[in-house]
Amino acid sequence: MTDIQAAFADPQFVTRYTEGPPRFVPGYDAMQSMASILLAESVPSDGQVLVLGAGGGLELKAFAQAHPGWRFDGVDPSAPMLALAGQTLGELAPRARFHQGYIDDAPEGPFDGATCLLTLHFVDATERRRIASEVRRRLKPRAPFVVAHFSIPDGEQERPRWLARYSAFLAFSGVDPDRAAAARDAVTNHLEILEPAQDEAILREAGFSDPTLFYTGFTFRGWVAYA
Repeated sequence: MTDIQAAFADPQFVTRYTEGPPRFVPGYDAMQSMASILLAESVPSDGQVLVLGAGGGLELKAFAQAHPGWRFDGVDPSAPMLALAGQTLGELAPRARFHQGYIDDAPEGPFDGATCLLTLHFVDATERRRIASEVRRRLKPRAPFVVAHFSIPDGEQERPRWLARYSAFLAFSGVDPDRAAAARDAVTNHLEILEPAQDEAILREAGFSDPTLFYTGFTFRGWVAYA
């Protein structure tokens, strides 16, 4: 088990998880709202949406509240995080089905739309391409796929500069400076962060069309593309 996998299985980490993204991801709430709007351009009022990396349930809750007729299939490898997703959804939970595992454990669909938020940076480029291909295979024609994750321009000075800004953002958000520095080091040492052009290329190689950047929050970027 990797350090990241162990964290998502740690009860104390899981208990605190929902406090993290709004503090650790610049513009997190707005990013979720934009993702919801982009999905709604194509997903019908009674649509079925695939949510990959659904543990915690934050995006599920945001989408469910904004679109009362949507139903969801949420996939995540961590059983404790899926349990937390159910708790986060509360009375909205009956509109979601949960599947422990990875993209291969997701239903076949076809889905009206899909999201993968703050997840793809945990896997390498080859696996990202495979995941994107498997998501596309489960989508209806022209269905939207919304992704967001760490994506930083490369370069001897460029990447360290943006990671320093990320650490400064955490400290500005109230994170202890030592913890903010540790978070920057963890990102540097444990995540495979690609350049934005590489992230767009992966979507195209997986068969998606029109990948369009809709969100930039310091070290994070988000795209919408279509099956």
